[in-house]
Amino acid sequence: MIRMAGRFAALAALWLAVACTPVIVPPADTRTDPVLGDGHFVSFDGTRLPLRGWLPDGDPAAIILALHGFNDYSNAFDGFGSWAATRGVAVHAYDQRGFGDAPGRGYWHDDAALTGDAVTALRLLRTKYPGKPLYLLGMSMGGAIAMLALDTTDAADIADGAILVAPAVWGASTQGWWQRTGLWLFAHTVPYLTPTGRGLGIHASDNIEMLRALGRDEKVIKRTRIDAVYGVVQMMDRALAASPRLREPALVLYGARDEVIPAGPTKRMLDALPGRDGGSQRVAIYPKGCHMLLRDLQAEVVWRDIVAWIRDRASALPSGAETRVTEIETEPCPWNFDG
Repeated sequence: MIRMAGRFAALAALWLAVACTPVIVPPADTRTDPVLGDGHFVSFDGTRLPLRGWLPDGDPAAIILALHGFNDYSNAFDGFGSWAATRGVAVHAYDQRGFGDAPGRGYWHDDAALTGDAVTALRLLRTKYPGKPLYLLGMSMGGAIAMLALDTTDAADIADGAILVAPAVWGASTQGWWQRTGLWLFAHTVPYLTPTGRGLGIHASDNIEMLRALGRDEKVIKRTRIDAVYGVVQMMDRALAASPRLREPALVLYGARDEVIPAGPTKRMLDALPGRDGGSQRVAIYPKGCHMLLRDLQAEVVWRDIVAWIRDRASALPSGAETRVTEIETEPCPWNFDG
């Protein structure tokens, strides 16, 4: 009887794990001709994604395709895009699948979908702007997607370089066993749970007014499915593993006060970059920077470095934040939030 009960318990546990597997959304089975439209683009499988653009008055000197972070959407680049456009740089950004106004909001979409969209958008922009320098910028989760996209032959052949802003590389392999086990268990038993993350004490920026605005923005996801967290953690692992294969010129930016992506995994990623010795891959660490470098209080310092690097990848960055050392001295992001 005890043996039978044990077998029944094991079967019940197996059934529960199978019945509640994480929801990971693949691309559609269809294939179509991609289209760059007005306010949207149609990706490789026919998925229509909202698209924003910040364009100079005249012919742009360079083009940036920007990928936003987790639970955010393309509006994340409004400040930077508007500023860059006045310096002759065109910035385009789309709502990635599962975020903003894109299809499948709140659900995690697999690598083939997310990187396929990035490669497709790069190809469309290359056609729209022939002969212009074209860069792939990724913020946090967008940085991880950019790294995985550039790990494909198509994107590597299209893009002239990468700008990785606080790239998300804090995967399961760099987390404690209790974090890995707990997340796996929740994702495989109650994947539909949607915690808010409040109370974790993690501060993403020192720009309090900007954070308040995000709190009021209905397009920013506030309650996150556990299986979406599981999906992004697995993807961060793959992005970290892809670091040694990143051959394109790159500018990697990180804030020493980043409380979202820890310094340890970031250091591993920086140490693995193959082009640092030759100077084609450069790193800037901002002592006062938090995670949301493009929207922190000192955001314009970072904006200037990005545009300067695009104009001349060999010149010194205006901020002086470039470093050859990967030891990162960290401290908490300043926080003075009164409600």
